[in-house]
Amino acid sequence: MNAPDRRAAWRDLVERRLPEAALIHPDWPVRLDHCFARILLDHACGGPWRESVKPPAYANMAADRLEAAIALGETVLAGEADLHALNRRSLAWRGKLRQTA
Repeated sequence: MNAPDRRAAWRDLVERRLPEAALIHPDWPVRLDHCFARILLDHACGGPWRESVKPPAYANMAADRLEAAIALGETVLAGEADLHALNRRSLAWRGKLRQTA
């Protein structure tokens, strides 16, 4: 996939397709485009994406990492990835996971 197509696929995935899918998945932990982007980008980077990529990530991230983020988003849409677990891991990397008693 060339760079413009990859960027277009990313934006369509996180700005339209995932938020639309969230409407029919009330159990998903996130609904907003930037939350989906955070989760997918963090997993592609193995930690908080802003620690390794200058914003905007879709324009500055290495092609293989952005393609990995897109592929992960596609697995979420296909019901083959646990969005709750992905979100918890992203939040843990950022030190924002709330501990429950």
